[in-house]
Amino acid sequence: MDGQAVSRSRYSQIVAELRQRIETGELAPGDRVPSTREITKQWGVAMATATKVLTELRREGVVRAVPGVGTVVAVPSRPVRTARPAAVAPPGGPSGASAAQAALTLGRIVGAAVTVADTEGLAAVSMRRVAADLGVATMSLYRHVADKDDLLTRMMDAVIGEHPLPADPPAGWREAIELAARQLWGLFRRHPWLAPALSVTRPQMITSALPYSEWILATLHGHGLDLQSAFTAHLTLLNYARGIAVNLETEREAEAYSGLDSEEWMDTQEPALLTILATGRFPALSRLATAGYDLDLDALFEFGLQRLLDGLAPLLDESSAS
Repeated sequence: MDGQAVSRSRYSQIVAELRQRIETGELAPGDRVPSTREITKQWGVAMATATKVLTELRREGVVRAVPGVGTVVAVPSRPVRTARPAAVAPPGGPSGASAAQAALTLGRIVGAAVTVADTEGLAAVSMRRVAADLGVATMSLYRHVADKDDLLTRMMDAVIGEHPLPADPPAGWREAIELAARQLWGLFRRHPWLAPALSVTRPQMITSALPYSEWILATLHGHGLDLQSAFTAHLTLLNYARGIAVNLETEREAEAYSGLDSEEWMDTQEPALLTILATGRFPALSRLATAGYDLDLDALFEFGLQRLLDGLAPLLDESSAS
């Protein structure tokens, strides 16, 4: 057996083993699967073979890449329903197309647009695409939304409104801010397109987002911070979470373009980095590269959140003391 045949056989064997672990439930939906680096160590194969393994599993739809986390087991898709034969409209009754348009609502339009954005990214959302998914004429959407910008605002309003803040905030200012910030981060995680869609300099009128502003303002002002400083702190926290979260959508786009998740892409850059580090000009980076570093966006968010709150604490202490 030649080298290429051996490589194909090994590659197929690893794919089969990982697929079996997923099918038997040993690896459940959401669990991380071995990374390319772990595959090379565990099975003793080249990086190219390890990359092919994960690419094949993604092509089969059994795993997916999550920015900042790695490659995880995908949630099984729902079985496709068999299309029913179209019913014959009674005389004078609406046809299939006109019936769909008659049943068209703002909620259905927004829901369809959110589904496209969640699964394919915001760039895939267009009036024509949403209309096609709903089985209606594109122009019928304009009876409910003014244009794509209006649709986007309504999409953001809908997804933020799905997870309202609790009625009673924690008594401590830090616990209250942590709760709101983590809930916002969770929204960005569930909808990767949301962070880049939000504007800080030209904020959209998103009714469901106003409770977040009120929550932060009321919390900080209630603990002695003036409203101007409290609103500045609110914008700082919002833009911090948003700044990390924009990587979720850009990473998804980069993966779709390159076929590599972030970890696999980093592996392709490693030889060039090691060549530069071998010059000895960057000893601290060299030590870090030797030890290894796993980029976890959730951990990165939490680290920065705590440092921001540490910085706010003296301001609140001074305000309450005066």
